Amino acid sequence: LSQLTFARFYLPSLVPHAEKAIYVDDDIIVQDDILELYNTPLKPGHAAAFSDDCDSTTNKFAVHGAGNQYNYIGFLDYKKETIRKLAMKASTCSFNPGVFVANLTEWKLQNITKQLEKWMTLNVAEELYSRTLAGSITTPPLLIVFYKQHSSIDPMWNVRHLGSSAGKRYSPQFVKAAKLLHWNGHFKPWGRTASYAEVWERWYIPDPTGKFNLLRRHSKAYEAK
Repeated sequence: LSQLTFARFYLPSLVPHAEKAIYVDDDIIVQDDILELYNTPLKPGHAAAFSDDCDSTTNKFAVHGAGNQYNYIGFLDYKKETIRKLAMKASTCSFNPGVFVANLTEWKLQNITKQLEKWMTLNVAEELYSRTLAGSITTPPLLIVFYKQHSSIDPMWNVRHLGSSAGKRYSPQFVKAAKLLHWNGHFKPWGRTASYAEVWERWYIPDPTGKFNLLRRHSKAYEAK
């Protein structure tokens, strides 16, 4: 695990003077003006806006072998009393935290980072996360903290599951129209066969010095200027 996997939990520390920020994973390509994403309106009292997994863009495509990827039971172990006490419906639609807009003023007011750390600590002691989606360690605490307390982004700003298989699930026209492409899943556009790798390669720029790999698996926090 990389410490940068959890960078999204610490946005106020990474960009302390920003009131609003965009977080994106490293396996994405932006195809439109990201200012539009930045201008996503957040409801009063909401510290973040995500793309729900039940939205019309993603829900029409099944992700075989991924378990209950579209609801809370796919990420949290409802056999554990600590989870049951939260009274969160297991069928609640989950969201993807690989792309989101954050109101950092509200984030700090609600101590979101401390809340996330609390659930990470409890998981170490009680193993609260579901094993259905092995390897998902950042999504469960976010689902708990933002349960019915988050706004939504346009689903075209997180067209995902491109890395769930090597096959192509979307039409070329749809991929071209997508505002942001997200290769979440095991098949990344670097190092392994992935769908729509040609789109990724179009933007790949090798490091001219040969010292660094610009496709390092790092997550980044972007502050809109």
